[in-house]
Amino acid sequence: VQLQASGGGLVQSGGSLRLSCVASGRTFIDHTMGWFRQTPGKEREFVAAITWRRNTYYTDSVEGRFTIPRDNAKKTVYLQMNSLKPEDTAVYYCAGQRGVRGIRNENDYAYWGQGTLVTVSS
Repeated sequence: VQLQASGGGLVQSGGSLRLSCVASGRTFIDHTMGWFRQTPGKEREFVAAITWRRNTYYTDSVEGRFTIPRDNAKKTVYLQMNSLKPEDTAVYYCAGQRGVRGIRNENDYAYWGQGTLVTVSS
């Protein structure tokens, strides 16, 4: 499975962005998909995930502001980001794993897309 992320950009505080991650390959419907983010000098951190059963998980700092819908027909997972804050500025990565080995640990994900930069200005 190969993943292609897009949708990053510059947005003002309080604004919204939608990231997309398109998967290529034979299977997608049975994959758990996640989004992680990383800022310079820090470790990559979990943001959100959706299982093949459409159970969703979020890190506390984005709960209520971000959602992670998926469209299996398009083999695409999204990260809808609302009420953005300057501290959301980061490079965002999408990731995938077959089934559900784990949710919040990046080591549980076998496939990674390239990052897309999100910059939130104050």
